[in-house]
Amino acid sequence: MTYDTKSGTGGDQRTRARGMGLAAVRGLALALVSLPGAVLCFVLSLVSITLIPIGVGIVTTPWVLTGVRAFADWRRVLAAEWGGVRIPPAYRPLPKDSNPWARTFGMLGDPATWRDLRWLPVDMTAGFVTALLPAVLLFYPLEGFAIAAGLWRVLPDGYWYGFVQVDGQASALGAAALGLGLLFVAHFYTPRLLQVHFQLTRAVLGAGQGELAERVRVLTETRQDAVDTSAAELRRIERDLHDGAQARLVAMGMDLGTIEMLVDKDPEKAKQLVAQARRSSADALDELRDLVRGIHPPVLAERGLGDAVRALALRLPVATEVNVELPGRAEAPVESAAYFAVSEVLTNAVKHADADRIWIDLHHTEGRLRVTVTDNGRGGAVIGTGSGLAGIERRLGTFDGVLAVSSPAHGPTMVTMEIPCALS
Repeated sequence: MTYDTKSGTGGDQRTRARGMGLAAVRGLALALVSLPGAVLCFVLSLVSITLIPIGVGIVTTPWVLTGVRAFADWRRVLAAEWGGVRIPPAYRPLPKDSNPWARTFGMLGDPATWRDLRWLPVDMTAGFVTALLPAVLLFYPLEGFAIAAGLWRVLPDGYWYGFVQVDGQASALGAAALGLGLLFVAHFYTPRLLQVHFQLTRAVLGAGQGELAERVRVLTETRQDAVDTSAAELRRIERDLHDGAQARLVAMGMDLGTIEMLVDKDPEKAKQLVAQARRSSADALDELRDLVRGIHPPVLAERGLGDAVRALALRLPVATEVNVELPGRAEAPVESAAYFAVSEVLTNAVKHADADRIWIDLHHTEGRLRVTVTDNGRGGAVIGTGSGLAGIERRLGTFDGVLAVSSPAHGPTMVTMEIPCALS
């Protein structure tokens, strides 16, 4: 029993020593990289943003901020792997095909971008110190031991090791005692100091309560929009049933009653009413099919979003090319939202853009379903209150989706929609 206890204690000590050395090496590597990296990113960002008014920054800022995000994401990975501190990124997605102007101000309008920029000076100061301290606590005591071993003889007069002035063997032993004390502290606190560095990184890079509150507000609004949209859709279905198919079925029932009375008295008139009832039943069936297609197209449920959009394009009076690269299917609500969003965009292009050609591209990348609809019409489309595009934006917002529109005067118009989702 005694042997096991000592063996376990020795193992714990070796583990602690290994953790201390690993934390010191990692902290030193972080310090050597974080200071020049943070300084470079901060200076380039400051210069690029300053050059925006003269136009140069419009081109350079997206590239610089993309580099800053890559640097911050790399530090997030290290925080998770080395410290177990998870810092999820919260960047707003930007369409890859957007112009430099839209990308610049889209990135500058993202609160996560400003968190990155605030983090850079913190990382080059307090972050640098907290990363370097574990290495200092481990390696600085070695200097004290070297001084006591004879290094003091070649040191200049009045050399200070910590708060000990080294001027002889006695003071050199005092330096060794100080080093031993620092090594004792390092034994317990070196891994914790590196953890402090990662906690500091999370405190600055992580989303704050204000942004979380804003996120809750946006989700609440989009949920209310979804409820309102569902209620409006239900009223439309009720109205279409009442004014269309229901009215035709009622009329057909009355015709059948009349036919029943005339079949013996006036067979010719009864035949005419039978033909009329047949036409009414066919019209009612067509209206019900259109109504069902408006609720959820059968091709969407049976064959997925790609084929549903292809079927939608075939019904357009404009030449349309569809490119689909979807290795699987998204969840039914996501497919439905994307389908009706595409349908609304195509309707706008046909009615208002005077386009004679439309291109549709659907693909899934980086955990997002991306749909791009481009037409060669007259352009000028904007997302505004009361417009169809605003309704699409609200529909996509229910699923954390985004809508981006590039539509200069005289065209072309490119509408990009993105919805985060996984494919099955």
